[in-house]
Amino acid sequence: MRILIVTQYFWPETFRINDLVQGLAKIGHRVTILTGKPNYPTGLFFEGYSFWNRGREIFAESDVIRVPLIPRGNGSGFRLAVNYLSFALSASLLAPFLVRGPFDVILVYEPSPVTVGLPALVLKRLKRAPIVFWVQDLWPESLSATGAVQSQWVLGLVASLVAFIYKSCDLVLVQSRAFVDLVRARGARSDTIRYFPNSADALYCPVEQRTGRASGGLPDGFRVMFAGNIGAAQSFETILAAAEVLRDRHGIHWVILGEGRQSGWVREEIVRRGLGHCVHMLGRHPENSMPEWFAQADVLLVTLKKSPIFALTIPSKVQSYMACGRPIVAALDGEGARIVEEACAGIVVPAEDATALAEAVVRLSEMPSAERDSMGLNGRRYFLQEFERDALITRLDSWMKELREESACAS
Repeated sequence: MRILIVTQYFWPETFRINDLVQGLAKIGHRVTILTGKPNYPTGLFFEGYSFWNRGREIFAESDVIRVPLIPRGNGSGFRLAVNYLSFALSASLLAPFLVRGPFDVILVYEPSPVTVGLPALVLKRLKRAPIVFWVQDLWPESLSATGAVQSQWVLGLVASLVAFIYKSCDLVLVQSRAFVDLVRARGARSDTIRYFPNSADALYCPVEQRTGRASGGLPDGFRVMFAGNIGAAQSFETILAAAEVLRDRHGIHWVILGEGRQSGWVREEIVRRGLGHCVHMLGRHPENSMPEWFAQADVLLVTLKKSPIFALTIPSKVQSYMACGRPIVAALDGEGARIVEEACAGIVVPAEDATALAEAVVRLSEMPSAERDSMGLNGRRYFLQEFERDALITRLDSWMKELREESACAS
Protein backbone atom coordinates (compact mmCIF):
# COMPACT_ATOMS: atom_id res chain seq x y z
CA MET A 1 0.00 0.00 0.00
CA ARG A 2 0.95 3.65 -0.40
CA ILE A 3 0.73 5.14 3.09
CA LEU A 4 1.04 8.81 3.99
CA ILE A 5 1.89 9.51 7.61
CA VAL A 6 1.19 12.97 9.02
CA THR A 7 3.03 13.76 12.24
CA GLN A 8 4.42 16.95 13.70
CA TYR A 9 7.22 14.95 15.35
CA PHE A 10 9.54 12.50 13.65
CA TRP A 11 13.10 11.18 13.57
CA PRO A 12 15.62 12.34 14.75
CA GLU A 13 13.14 13.26 17.50
CA THR A 14 12.35 10.22 19.64
CA PHE A 15 8.74 9.15 19.16
CA ARG A 16 6.92 5.85 18.67
CA ILE A 17 6.00 6.77 15.11
CA ASN A 18 9.64 6.25 14.06
CA ASP A 19 9.48 2.56 14.82
CA LEU A 20 6.05 2.19 13.25
CA VAL A 21 7.38 3.62 9.98
CA GLN A 22 10.23 1.12 10.03
CA GLY A 23 7.80 -1.72 10.66
CA LEU A 24 5.43 -0.71 7.86
CA ALA A 25 8.30 -0.28 5.41
CA LYS A 26 9.71 -3.65 6.42
CA ILE A 27 6.54 -5.49 5.38
CA GLY A 28 6.59 -3.85 1.97
CA HIS A 29 4.51 -0.67 2.19
CA ARG A 30 5.58 2.52 0.40
CA VAL A 31 5.59 5.09 3.19
CA THR A 32 5.81 8.88 2.93
CA ILE A 33 6.06 11.04 6.05
CA LEU A 34 4.84 14.65 6.22
CA THR A 35 6.42 16.27 9.26
CA GLY A 36 8.11 19.38 10.67
CA LYS A 37 11.67 20.39 11.47
CA PRO A 38 12.96 18.55 14.56
CA ASN A 39 13.09 20.70 17.72
CA TYR A 40 11.62 18.52 20.51
CA PRO A 41 12.29 18.58 23.45
CA THR A 42 15.01 21.28 23.50
CA GLY A 43 12.90 23.89 21.72
CA LEU A 44 15.73 24.57 19.25
CA PHE A 45 16.22 23.15 15.79
CA PHE A 46 18.44 20.08 15.86
CA GLU A 47 21.95 20.51 14.54
CA GLY A 48 21.97 20.73 10.76
CA TYR A 49 18.32 21.87 10.52
CA SER A 50 16.87 25.35 10.10
CA PHE A 51 13.57 26.93 9.11
CA TRP A 52 14.19 26.44 5.38
CA ASN A 53 16.77 23.71 4.79
CA ARG A 54 16.51 19.91 4.59
CA GLY A 55 13.00 19.76 3.24
CA ARG A 56 13.42 16.18 2.01
CA GLU A 57 15.18 13.19 3.54
CA ILE A 58 15.11 9.40 3.52
CA PHE A 59 14.41 7.32 6.64
CA ALA A 60 14.03 3.52 6.56
CA GLU A 61 13.68 3.65 2.77
CA SER A 62 10.74 6.03 3.20
CA ASP A 63 10.40 9.60 1.89
CA VAL A 64 10.40 12.30 4.57
CA ILE A 65 8.92 15.67 3.58
CA ARG A 66 9.55 18.45 6.10
CA VAL A 67 7.68 21.73 6.24
CA PRO A 68 8.93 24.79 8.16
CA LEU A 69 7.56 25.59 11.60
CA ILE A 70 8.31 27.87 14.54
CA PRO A 71 10.28 25.88 17.15
CA ARG A 72 8.72 25.44 20.59
CA GLY A 73 11.40 27.51 22.34
CA ASN A 74 11.14 27.58 26.12
CA GLY A 75 7.83 25.71 26.04
CA SER A 76 5.71 28.59 27.35
CA GLY A 77 2.02 28.47 26.57
CA PHE A 78 2.25 31.16 23.90
CA ARG A 79 5.32 29.66 22.25
CA LEU A 80 3.77 26.18 22.20
CA ALA A 81 0.59 27.54 20.63
CA VAL A 82 2.67 29.22 17.91
CA ASN A 83 4.62 25.99 17.38
CA TYR A 84 1.45 23.92 17.05
CA LEU A 85 -0.35 26.35 14.76
CA SER A 86 2.71 27.00 12.58
CA PHE A 87 2.99 23.32 11.67
CA ALA A 88 -0.75 22.97 11.04
CA LEU A 89 -0.77 26.06 8.79
CA SER A 90 2.50 25.29 7.01
CA ALA A 91 1.58 21.67 6.34
CA SER A 92 -1.95 22.55 5.19
CA LEU A 93 -0.68 25.15 2.72
CA LEU A 94 2.44 23.42 1.44
CA ALA A 95 1.52 19.73 1.48
CA PRO A 96 -0.72 19.95 -1.64
CA PHE A 97 2.37 21.02 -3.58
CA LEU A 98 4.99 18.89 -1.83
CA VAL A 99 3.18 15.58 -1.34
CA ARG A 100 2.79 14.09 -4.79
CA GLY A 101 0.96 11.06 -6.05
CA PRO A 102 -1.99 9.01 -4.83
CA PHE A 103 -2.20 7.29 -1.43
CA ASP A 104 -4.30 4.42 -0.18
CA VAL A 105 -4.40 5.53 3.49
CA ILE A 106 -3.42 8.58 5.54
CA LEU A 107 -2.24 7.77 9.08
CA VAL A 108 -2.12 10.62 11.60
CA TYR A 109 0.03 10.35 14.74
CA GLU A 110 -1.32 12.58 17.53
CA PRO A 111 0.59 12.70 20.80
CA SER A 112 -0.12 16.49 20.94
CA PRO A 113 -1.33 18.67 19.39
CA VAL A 114 -4.65 17.61 17.89
CA THR A 115 -4.14 20.31 15.22
CA VAL A 116 -1.95 17.77 13.38
CA GLY A 117 -5.27 16.50 12.04
CA LEU A 118 -5.95 19.65 10.01
CA PRO A 119 -3.39 19.12 7.21
CA ALA A 120 -4.48 15.49 7.08
CA LEU A 121 -8.06 16.60 6.40
CA VAL A 122 -6.83 18.85 3.59
CA LEU A 123 -4.96 15.92 2.08
CA LYS A 124 -7.92 13.58 2.54
CA ARG A 125 -9.99 15.82 0.28
CA LEU A 126 -7.22 16.15 -2.30
CA LYS A 127 -6.05 12.52 -2.30
CA ARG A 128 -9.46 10.97 -1.63
CA ALA A 129 -7.83 8.63 0.88
CA PRO A 130 -9.29 7.46 4.22
CA ILE A 131 -7.77 8.75 7.47
CA VAL A 132 -6.60 6.63 10.40
CA PHE A 133 -6.17 8.92 13.43
CA TRP A 134 -4.01 7.48 16.25
CA VAL A 135 -4.90 9.23 19.54
CA GLN A 136 -2.04 9.37 22.03
CA ASP A 137 -3.26 12.37 23.99
CA LEU A 138 -6.79 13.49 24.84
CA TRP A 139 -7.57 17.08 23.95
CA PRO A 140 -8.82 19.39 25.42
CA GLU A 141 -8.73 17.41 28.67
CA SER A 142 -4.92 17.20 28.83
CA LEU A 143 -4.59 20.95 28.24
CA SER A 144 -6.76 21.58 31.28
CA ALA A 145 -5.10 18.88 33.42
CA THR A 146 -1.58 20.27 32.92
CA GLY A 147 -2.73 23.85 33.45
CA ALA A 148 -1.55 24.81 29.97
CA VAL A 149 -4.97 26.32 29.19
CA GLN A 150 -7.47 27.57 31.76
CA SER A 151 -9.81 29.64 29.62
CA GLN A 152 -13.13 27.83 29.27
CA TRP A 153 -13.73 29.63 25.99
CA VAL A 154 -10.46 28.31 24.53
CA LEU A 155 -11.10 24.81 25.87
CA GLY A 156 -14.57 24.85 24.30
CA LEU A 157 -13.08 25.93 20.98
CA VAL A 158 -10.56 23.09 21.13
CA ALA A 159 -13.32 20.62 22.00
CA SER A 160 -15.23 21.68 18.88
CA LEU A 161 -12.09 21.22 16.78
CA VAL A 162 -11.53 17.74 18.25
CA ALA A 163 -15.13 16.74 17.46
CA PHE A 164 -14.74 17.97 13.90
CA ILE A 165 -11.52 15.98 13.39
CA TYR A 166 -12.80 12.77 15.00
CA LYS A 167 -16.01 12.83 12.95
CA SER A 168 -14.00 13.32 9.77
CA CYS A 169 -11.78 10.28 10.35
CA ASP A 170 -12.50 6.82 9.02
CA LEU A 171 -10.76 5.01 11.88
CA VAL A 172 -9.79 6.35 15.31
CA LEU A 173 -7.16 4.35 17.16
CA VAL A 174 -6.70 4.77 20.92
CA GLN A 175 -3.53 3.90 22.84
CA SER A 176 -5.52 2.99 25.96
CA ARG A 177 -8.82 1.13 26.29
CA ALA A 178 -9.80 3.76 28.84
CA PHE A 179 -9.82 6.38 26.05
CA VAL A 180 -12.76 4.78 24.25
CA ASP A 181 -15.66 6.42 26.09
CA LEU A 182 -14.18 9.92 25.94
CA VAL A 183 -13.25 9.62 22.27
CA ARG A 184 -16.80 8.48 21.54
CA ALA A 185 -18.21 11.34 23.60
CA ARG A 186 -16.05 13.76 21.60
CA GLY A 187 -17.64 12.71 18.33
CA ALA A 188 -16.01 9.54 17.01
CA ARG A 189 -18.48 6.90 15.87
CA SER A 190 -18.39 3.69 17.90
CA ASP A 191 -17.75 1.54 14.84
CA THR A 192 -14.62 3.54 13.97
CA ILE A 193 -12.84 3.22 17.33
CA ARG A 194 -10.15 0.53 17.76
CA TYR A 195 -7.68 -0.19 20.56
CA PHE A 196 -4.11 0.11 19.30
CA PRO A 197 -1.58 0.42 22.14
CA ASN A 198 1.99 1.60 21.89
CA SER A 199 4.72 -0.96 21.53
CA ALA A 200 8.43 -0.24 21.90
CA ASP A 201 11.19 -0.01 19.34
CA ALA A 202 12.82 -3.36 18.63
CA LEU A 203 16.02 -2.07 20.26
CA TYR A 204 14.27 -2.23 23.66
CA CYS A 205 15.17 -5.65 25.00
CA PRO A 206 16.88 -7.09 28.07
CA VAL A 207 20.60 -6.27 28.26
CA GLU A 208 22.54 -8.65 30.43
CA GLN A 209 25.84 -6.79 30.58
CA ARG A 210 25.45 -3.81 32.90
CA THR A 211 28.49 -1.93 31.66
CA GLY A 212 29.38 -0.03 28.53
CA ARG A 213 28.80 3.42 27.08
CA ALA A 214 26.01 4.20 29.57
CA SER A 215 28.19 3.61 32.62
CA GLY A 216 29.61 7.11 33.00
CA GLY A 217 28.11 9.42 35.61
CA LEU A 218 26.08 6.83 37.49
CA PRO A 219 26.38 6.83 41.27
CA ASP A 220 27.10 3.69 43.28
CA GLY A 221 24.18 2.35 45.27
CA PHE A 222 20.51 1.56 44.65
CA ARG A 223 19.51 3.35 41.45
CA VAL A 224 15.93 4.50 40.79
CA MET A 225 15.91 5.66 37.17
CA PHE A 226 13.44 7.91 35.36
CA ALA A 227 13.81 8.27 31.58
CA GLY A 228 11.80 10.58 29.34
CA ASN A 229 10.18 13.97 29.13
CA ILE A 230 10.57 16.30 32.11
CA GLY A 231 7.26 18.12 32.02
CA ALA A 232 4.23 19.11 34.05
CA ALA A 233 2.41 15.83 33.41
CA GLN A 234 5.22 13.78 34.97
CA SER A 235 4.75 15.27 38.47
CA PHE A 236 8.38 15.88 39.34
CA GLU A 237 7.13 17.50 42.54
CA THR A 238 6.30 13.96 43.70
CA ILE A 239 9.72 12.58 42.73
CA LEU A 240 11.57 15.37 44.53
CA ALA A 241 9.36 15.09 47.61
CA ALA A 242 10.03 11.33 47.79
CA ALA A 243 13.74 12.02 47.43
CA GLU A 244 13.47 14.45 50.37
CA VAL A 245 11.83 11.76 52.49
CA LEU A 246 14.81 9.47 51.78
CA ARG A 247 17.51 12.14 51.73
CA ASP A 248 19.28 10.68 54.76
CA ARG A 249 18.99 7.11 53.59
CA HIS A 250 22.43 6.76 52.08
CA GLY A 251 22.80 4.55 49.05
CA ILE A 252 19.46 5.36 47.38
CA HIS A 253 19.93 7.49 44.26
CA TRP A 254 17.40 8.99 41.88
CA VAL A 255 18.74 9.14 38.31
CA ILE A 256 16.92 11.30 35.76
CA LEU A 257 17.55 10.90 32.04
CA GLY A 258 15.91 13.37 29.65
CA GLU A 259 15.01 17.00 29.12
CA GLY A 260 11.81 19.01 28.92
CA ARG A 261 9.94 22.16 29.86
CA GLN A 262 10.55 21.69 33.58
CA SER A 263 14.25 20.74 33.41
CA GLY A 264 15.40 24.13 34.67
CA TRP A 265 12.91 24.12 37.54
CA VAL A 266 13.93 20.60 38.60
CA ARG A 267 17.62 21.58 38.62
CA GLU A 268 16.83 24.64 40.74
CA GLU A 269 14.76 22.56 43.17
CA ILE A 270 17.53 19.98 43.58
CA VAL A 271 19.84 22.78 44.69
CA ARG A 272 17.22 24.55 46.83
CA ARG A 273 16.26 21.35 48.65
CA GLY A 274 19.84 20.18 49.07
CA LEU A 275 19.31 16.96 47.11
CA GLY A 276 22.42 17.07 44.96
CA HIS A 277 23.88 14.05 46.75
CA CYS A 278 20.94 11.79 45.83
CA VAL A 279 19.19 13.23 42.75
CA HIS A 280 21.24 13.18 39.55
CA MET A 281 20.14 14.80 36.28
CA LEU A 282 22.20 13.25 33.49
CA GLY A 283 20.53 14.93 30.52
CA ARG A 284 19.25 13.57 27.25
CA HIS A 285 20.88 10.54 25.60
CA PRO A 286 20.38 8.73 22.27
CA GLU A 287 17.44 6.38 22.24
CA ASN A 288 19.59 3.44 21.15
CA SER A 289 21.54 3.70 24.41
CA MET A 290 18.45 3.42 26.63
CA PRO A 291 18.50 -0.37 27.11
CA GLU A 292 22.06 -0.09 28.44
CA TRP A 293 21.04 2.66 30.84
CA PHE A 294 18.00 0.65 31.97
CA ALA A 295 20.18 -2.40 32.58
CA GLN A 296 22.17 -0.43 35.14
CA ALA A 297 19.09 0.65 37.09
CA ASP A 298 17.82 -1.37 40.04
CA VAL A 299 14.29 -0.15 39.35
CA LEU A 300 12.71 2.05 36.68
CA LEU A 301 10.39 4.91 37.65
CA VAL A 302 7.20 6.16 35.98
CA THR A 303 5.06 8.98 37.40
CA LEU A 304 2.06 11.06 36.36
CA LYS A 305 0.06 13.86 37.92
CA LYS A 306 -3.14 12.98 39.76
CA SER A 307 -5.85 13.69 37.22
CA PRO A 308 -8.88 11.82 35.86
CA ILE A 309 -7.47 12.31 32.36
CA PHE A 310 -3.98 11.04 33.12
CA ALA A 311 -5.57 8.04 34.85
CA LEU A 312 -6.83 6.99 31.41
CA THR A 313 -3.35 7.06 29.89
CA ILE A 314 -0.67 4.39 29.52
CA PRO A 315 2.64 6.30 29.59
CA SER A 316 4.66 4.97 26.65
CA LYS A 317 7.70 4.44 28.86
CA VAL A 318 5.80 1.58 30.54
CA GLN A 319 6.13 -0.48 27.36
CA SER A 320 9.82 0.42 27.01
CA TYR A 321 10.53 -0.50 30.63
CA MET A 322 8.68 -3.82 30.31
CA ALA A 323 10.39 -4.65 27.02
CA CYS A 324 13.77 -4.33 28.76
CA GLY A 325 12.73 -6.67 31.56
CA ARG A 326 13.42 -4.30 34.43
CA PRO A 327 11.26 -3.92 37.58
CA ILE A 328 9.04 -0.85 37.77
CA VAL A 329 7.99 1.50 40.55
CA ALA A 330 4.95 3.46 39.40
CA ALA A 331 3.32 6.47 41.03
CA LEU A 332 0.20 6.76 38.91
CA ASP A 333 -3.47 5.89 38.81
CA GLY A 334 -5.85 4.16 36.46
CA GLU A 335 -4.95 2.28 33.30
CA GLY A 336 -1.18 2.59 33.60
CA ALA A 337 -1.30 1.35 37.19
CA ARG A 338 -3.60 -1.51 36.20
CA ILE A 339 -1.17 -2.76 33.57
CA VAL A 340 1.87 -2.74 35.89
CA GLU A 341 -0.14 -4.53 38.57
CA GLU A 342 -1.70 -7.02 36.16
CA ALA A 343 1.75 -7.87 34.82
CA CYS A 344 3.18 -8.23 38.36
CA ALA A 345 6.01 -6.10 36.98
CA GLY A 346 6.68 -3.95 40.04
CA ILE A 347 5.11 -1.87 42.80
CA VAL A 348 2.36 0.70 42.19
CA VAL A 349 1.42 3.58 44.50
CA PRO A 350 -1.15 6.37 44.02
CA ALA A 351 -0.24 9.36 41.87
CA GLU A 352 1.33 12.30 43.77
CA ASP A 353 1.76 10.25 46.95
CA ALA A 354 5.41 11.00 47.71
CA THR A 355 5.42 9.14 51.02
CA ALA A 356 4.07 5.97 49.42
CA LEU A 357 6.60 6.29 46.60
CA ALA A 358 9.44 6.60 49.10
CA GLU A 359 8.18 3.56 51.00
CA ALA A 360 7.95 1.54 47.77
CA VAL A 361 11.53 2.44 46.87
CA VAL A 362 12.75 1.35 50.32
CA ARG A 363 10.82 -1.90 50.01
CA LEU A 364 12.38 -2.57 46.60
CA SER A 365 15.86 -1.70 47.86
CA GLU A 366 15.52 -4.19 50.72
CA MET A 367 14.11 -6.91 48.47
CA PRO A 368 16.40 -9.73 47.28
CA SER A 369 17.67 -8.93 43.77
CA ALA A 370 16.21 -12.22 42.53
CA GLU A 371 12.73 -11.04 43.51
CA ARG A 372 13.19 -7.76 41.64
CA ASP A 373 14.52 -9.65 38.62
CA SER A 374 11.41 -11.82 38.70
CA MET A 375 9.25 -8.67 38.46
CA GLY A 376 11.26 -7.59 35.44
CA LEU A 377 10.76 -10.95 33.75
CA ASN A 378 7.02 -10.74 34.43
CA GLY A 379 6.95 -7.37 32.69
CA ARG A 380 8.86 -8.73 29.70
CA ARG A 381 6.39 -11.63 29.34
CA TYR A 382 3.43 -9.25 29.54
CA PHE A 383 5.00 -6.98 26.94
CA LEU A 384 5.41 -9.87 24.49
CA GLN A 385 1.81 -10.94 25.11
CA GLU A 386 0.12 -7.52 24.86
CA PHE A 387 2.44 -5.05 23.14
CA GLU A 388 4.73 -6.99 20.82
CA ARG A 389 5.64 -4.79 17.85
CA ASP A 390 5.20 -7.14 14.91
CA ALA A 391 1.83 -8.42 16.13
CA LEU A 392 0.55 -4.85 16.47
CA ILE A 393 1.83 -3.87 13.02
CA THR A 394 0.07 -6.90 11.54
CA ARG A 395 -3.15 -5.77 13.21
CA LEU A 396 -2.78 -2.23 11.85
CA ASP A 397 -1.93 -3.57 8.40
CA SER A 398 -5.17 -5.56 8.25
CA TRP A 399 -7.26 -2.54 9.32
CA MET A 400 -5.67 -0.30 6.69
CA LYS A 401 -6.24 -2.89 3.96
CA GLU A 402 -9.91 -3.07 4.96
CA LEU A 403 -10.15 0.71 4.68
CA ARG A 404 -8.51 0.66 1.27
CA GLU A 405 -11.02 -1.90 0.01
CA GLU A 406 -13.98 0.02 1.46
CA SER A 407 -12.70 3.24 -0.08
CA ALA A 408 -12.25 1.57 -3.46
CA CYS A 409 -15.79 0.18 -3.36
CA ALA A 410 -17.24 3.57 -2.40
CA SER A 411 -15.52 5.45 -5.23
